[in-house]
Parts: sequence; structure tokens; C-alpha cells
Amino acid sequence: MANPQHLALLKKGAVSWIEWRNLNPNIEPDLSEANLAQANLRGAHLGRSNLFKIDLFNAKLIAANLAGSHLSLANFAGAQLLETNLNQANLTGATLRGANLKGAQLSGANLIGADISAANLQQTDLGDANLIGAVMFRVDATGSNFNCANLSQANLNQAELIEAHCYAANLSRANLGEAHFTGAYLFKANLSFAQLIAADLRWANLGKVDFRGANLTRANLRGANLAGANLGGAHLKDTIMPDGSIVSSS
Repeated sequence: MANPQHLALLKKGAVSWIEWRNLNPNIEPDLSEANLAQANLRGAHLGRSNLFKIDLFNAKLIAANLAGSHLSLANFAGAQLLETNLNQANLTGATLRGANLKGAQLSGANLIGADISAANLQQTDLGDANLIGAVMFRVDATGSNFNCANLSQANLNQAELIEAHCYAANLSRANLGEAHFTGAYLFKANLSFAQLIAADLRWANLGKVDFRGANLTRANLRGANLAGANLGGAHLKDTIMPDGSIVSSS
């Protein structure tokens, strides 16, 4: 449970909170399980805090600092997290459904099993993030950075990943059905056994991608760069190849 003193200080406002944190740099604030739904915490300094299971439903955390904080099972559904710093934060099992994370920083964050469905991830930095098993159904991650991120077994069905950067990302066994990767950079990505049914990969850089055992049925690869890609055992029925030809059988 939250420390009553810490919670009271936060509710006093940004000035009191910042002064207290500056005077007590070695204290880790404990706001675990606090109900701060719809709170306005714009620009708040909550880095290196215990925010386990905190309720921030529809809260405003624009440009806030939550770097390195413990946010397992936290509720950020519908929250405004534009340009928020969540680098190295632990968001295991957190709910970010419908949250606005445009321009947010989540480099190295732990998002295993998090629900990020229908969230706005445009221009978001998720480099080196751990997203194993994350639910990312219909996220808009246009122009985002997933370089070296682990998205194994994640659900990215119908996700918008237009011009996303996914260098060496692990997307093995991920659900990418109907996802849009137009112009994305996936060089050296691992897509082994991934579900890419009807995925749009037009003009994507797929150089040296591992597609072993992947299901690319009805996928569109028109104009894509497949140089050095491994398609061993991939399902290609009705797939549109880079030159526009259609594979008639798997």
C-alpha cells in the first residue's frame, strides 16, 4: 500500500513534491496501489518510485518522468503519456489499453504480458524493450523504434507499423496478421514461425530476415528488399512477391 505521507505530498502539487524529492534524493517514493485515476500529473518526477498496481486510469502524465520505476500491474488505460520518460521501467502485466504514448521513451522497459492494445505509439522509443507476450492489437506504432526489442509471441494483429524501425527485433511466433509494415526497416529481424497472414510489407527492408516457418499467406511483399532473407519452410500461398508475382502454392 502507498505511504500516506508520500501520497499526501504528491497531492499537494508539483512544487511541494519536487522540493521534497530534492531534499530526500535517497528515498524511494511508495505510491503502490494508490488511486490516482484522472489525476493531472503533467511533468511529475516519479522516477525510481514504487508504483506497483497504481491506478492511473485516464490520468495526465504528459512529459512526466517515470524512468526506472516499478509499475507492475499498473493501470494506465486511457492515460495521456505523451513524451513521458519510462526508460528502464518495469511494466510487467501493466494495462496501457488506449493510452497515448506518442513520443514516449520506453527504452529497455519491461513490458512482458502488458496490454497495450489500441494505444498510440507513434514515434515512441521501444528500443531494447522486452515485450514478450504483450497484447498490442491495433496499436498505431507508425515511425516507432523497436530496434533489438523482444516481441516474441506478442499480439500485433492489425497493428500500424508503417516506417517503424525493427532492426534485429525478435518477432518470432508473433501474431502479425493484417499488420501494416509499409516502408518499415526489419533488417536482420527474427520472424520465424510468425503469423503474417495478409500482412502489408510493401517496400519494407527485409534483408537477412529469418522467415523460417512463418505464415505469409496472402501477404504483400511488393517492392520489398528480401536480399539474404531465409524463407525456408515459410507458407507463401497467394503471397505477392517483390516483383509483383503471386505465389500459387505454398
